[in-house]
Amino acid sequence: MELTRVIVILAQCVWPLWTQVIHLTDIYGTIKSPNFPESYPKEIDLQWNITVPDGYQIRLYFMHFDIEPSYLCEYDYLKVYSDSEELAVFCGKENTDTERVPADNVITSPRNVLSVAFRSDFSNEERYSGFEAHFSAADVDECRDRNDEDLVCDHFCHNYIGGFYCSCRYGFLLHSDNRTCKVECNESMYTERSGEITSADFPETYPKTSDCTYRIELEEGFQITLEFDDTFDIEDHPEVTCPYDFIKIHAGDKVFGPFCGEQSPGKIQTGSNIVNILFHSDSTGENLGWKLTYTSTGSECSPLAAPLNGHLEPLQSNYIFKDHITLTCDPGYSLRQGDKEFEHYQIECQRDGKWSSDVPLCKKNESQRRHRSLPRILTNQS
Repeated sequence: MELTRVIVILAQCVWPLWTQVIHLTDIYGTIKSPNFPESYPKEIDLQWNITVPDGYQIRLYFMHFDIEPSYLCEYDYLKVYSDSEELAVFCGKENTDTERVPADNVITSPRNVLSVAFRSDFSNEERYSGFEAHFSAADVDECRDRNDEDLVCDHFCHNYIGGFYCSCRYGFLLHSDNRTCKVECNESMYTERSGEITSADFPETYPKTSDCTYRIELEEGFQITLEFDDTFDIEDHPEVTCPYDFIKIHAGDKVFGPFCGEQSPGKIQTGSNIVNILFHSDSTGENLGWKLTYTSTGSECSPLAAPLNGHLEPLQSNYIFKDHITLTCDPGYSLRQGDKEFEHYQIECQRDGKWSSDVPLCKKNESQRRHRSLPRILTNQS
């Protein structure tokens, strides 16, 4: 045991201090140990650096392998690595508990570079013929091999020889990074008195790298109320308030938010007739998004009583800004206001809480009055 240790130490002392490097840029080729198929020389320190175009990997396989065996390949060995990642270390003629040979295995580089280093020490007790290996460039199917997050397409991935490209579903745009799909959602305008707004694709994952603005704009006199659904999922951080994705609400001089995480903001009384909602998402995360409904209330007008011999519709307990009431009279009567006569009359609740007009009266038609007084006149003449 001591003798073996001394030999190893001596071998390290006389090991070559320089490495011969051979650069290979062909898309296929052969690597052989020096003098193959004859015995390889002592004290060899040789390295092949193989580079193929971007979008390709390198496949390496051995046709012959015969290198001096040693415990954990500490004497002669062949090492395969890509950049700083070690892929394999080989020595010997066959696999043992402490030695490994390539056999029929194919080594595939994770990227477009691969290095093969061959070392021999100062002595070979037997004749070893070395190795012969072949390499070739292989197209990377980036759409299938998604180990690298930077290569993932948001929606659709299309592979071609030497590369790939991404595309997006209808209604989305491809970001300048050529991988992320974003939405065009700036200045979405809502003018109805109630409605629903959601993040794009809700309740599916919302798009990355997007800034969406939703504007609710009603007439002055209305006040908007927002109510978020219980399903609320926006990327957050355990220590910093909403540094990644968030929703923020501007209503007049009030600001609500930013909101993120899984806790719904619930109901928000904005007190304004104009509300701007900003939703920002960064380039990472897989969250479901949000949904809200909005309603509006206006200034309230006092209930009205129908005129004598008249009716009003709709009949309700309270009326707010923009509500209308239509007044009609019983048969034989018409609505009169001043010297004007109407079959029906409409008034509106205004934003100051007052009705647009007084309620007109229902008066008997003149023809009905003359027709009913004629018998009385005839009776008096008799």
